[in-house]
Amino acid sequence: MKLVVVLAAGLLLAACGGGEPDIDLAESQTDLGTVINGEILEFEVVVENLGSGELLIEAVTTSCGCTTAEVTPSAIAPGGTGLLEIRYDSGAHGPDEVGQIMRQVFVASNDPDEAEVEFRFSADVIAAQS
Repeated sequence: MKLVVVLAAGLLLAACGGGEPDIDLAESQTDLGTVINGEILEFEVVVENLGSGELLIEAVTTSCGCTTAEVTPSAIAPGGTGLLEIRYDSGAHGPDEVGQIMRQVFVASNDPDEAEVEFRFSADVIAAQS
């Protein structure tokens, strides 16, 4: 009887303690195609928690000031999803900035195996017609 109580208590504590989160992006990159300089593009990427513990988004950073991003919600339950919302301003560097670009978004979390994931996007920025 004592062994059953100890095992039951152990299982209860394990269940309450939770497991580890596991971050996953539905896609790791995308090509936005041709973009006219000055256009602002907004798009989303699904963020999944494939683990058994709560996923906490600790920071979202970008490789360039022309790009902003955030994940909502900042806490994702096991098996749940959130959205990485990205905004790219193709005209942020002025009207003469044209050609192929590649930008990165970095998402830091409490995932013990992958503390940071990266999303990349590319585009071909062309001059606006006068």
